[in-house]
Amino acid sequence: MIKAEYEEGTPLESSSDHSAELDKILNGKKFEVKREDGNVEKAFAEADQVIERTYSSPFLPHNCMEPMNFYANVTEDKVHLVGPIQTPAWTANRVATLLKRKPEDIHLEMTRMGGGFGRRLYGDFALEAAEVSSLAKKPVKVVFSREDDMEDGIYRMAIKYRIKAGIKDGKLTAYHLKEAAVNSNMYDLIPNFFPAGAIENYKVETGNYQSNITTGAWRAPYTNFLASAEQSFFDELAEAMGQDPIEMRMQLLDKVKNNEAANVEYSAERMQKVIEMAVEKSGWGKKEKGIYQGFVNYYCHNTHVAEVADVEVVNGRAELKKITCVVDCGIVINPTGAKNQVEGGVIDGIGHSMYGDFGFDKGAPLANNFDRYRLIRMREAPKVEVHFIENELSPTGLGEPALPPAGGALANALYAVSGKRLYSQPFVDHPEAFIPQSKPVIG
Repeated sequence: MIKAEYEEGTPLESSSDHSAELDKILNGKKFEVKREDGNVEKAFAEADQVIERTYSSPFLPHNCMEPMNFYANVTEDKVHLVGPIQTPAWTANRVATLLKRKPEDIHLEMTRMGGGFGRRLYGDFALEAAEVSSLAKKPVKVVFSREDDMEDGIYRMAIKYRIKAGIKDGKLTAYHLKEAAVNSNMYDLIPNFFPAGAIENYKVETGNYQSNITTGAWRAPYTNFLASAEQSFFDELAEAMGQDPIEMRMQLLDKVKNNEAANVEYSAERMQKVIEMAVEKSGWGKKEKGIYQGFVNYYCHNTHVAEVADVEVVNGRAELKKITCVVDCGIVINPTGAKNQVEGGVIDGIGHSMYGDFGFDKGAPLANNFDRYRLIRMREAPKVEVHFIENELSPTGLGEPALPPAGGALANALYAVSGKRLYSQPFVDHPEAFIPQSKPVIG
């Protein structure tokens, strides 16, 4: 029996340390500018009102139902690999490099997978199987336990956003977003998403803190928390300006349609169509007494989405009952598969916004199985009503776009019930947001 003894090579990290480091970044000046339109500082100085809020989200594991696993049989003639992987060609080439073999010696068979969500991009488990087989000179199947999977994961990075907006004469005149992330920034690839182009003075900056914790893509990369933060912030701005939250968004999109120099990746016209259908299909503002609604619209992964959450008070506590989701993903190739993708994305987004909480204490994960890491349960999943915009445009993304807005729709609906804004996930940590106030905002 081999007993390993470890020495501390670098300081052991804790989530409290990460939170403090991200705050230092937000309060400092070491940022990389991703986009800058106009002059935000001048606009803030001239504004009648300035609103600034900070939003935070924790690390998250992937928790695929099927833990990581792979089969490898390394012989002198060839390397035979079989398993669930999102990047078969890249993984095969990495195995070739690891074993000092020619790429043509590697034969990889990709199986169906019980969940990927970005975790099966990296193939570390396939490399492990190949290396063990090479050393043992026998076929090997590596299977991670749930504890292995959660303790040796590639996690969604912890992130904080600080968003600042200026209001002048009842209009939104300045918008400044700062992102602080552990390891890698999420905003790097999306500086031209909404609300870019809709606000004359607009600036986005990013900064990061380098950690030893392994981080990477998690379902709906770049936007999975940003959408919730931004869309919650937009509702708060609309209230401050005395505007209907949907009308405010429509007016911003009108500005983009009339601005040839907007330099955006989304379509204002397509976004307005999903908003209009979401209002119609959800019965926005026309629900019976006791139903409270929250609205969001978002563009990511080349697709336009609008979602409305219906929340009902049951036994003195708010419960999410339904999400109406309207999607413009171009031509829908497989209607049943498309509907399943949207339903799964919405429920995934709601579940992790509500319950997803993962962190570290002195280098050790705080949870390694589902007894300590809370997932949404079947009885908690809302009804998801899905509608697609019919057009003849090229098909776009669908596995990702329904997830990011879901948390924002729920946050805005909970505000309608309780009058409490949510600035950090998971929402379950804020029980006051689920208790109705004496005079609800909406409903």
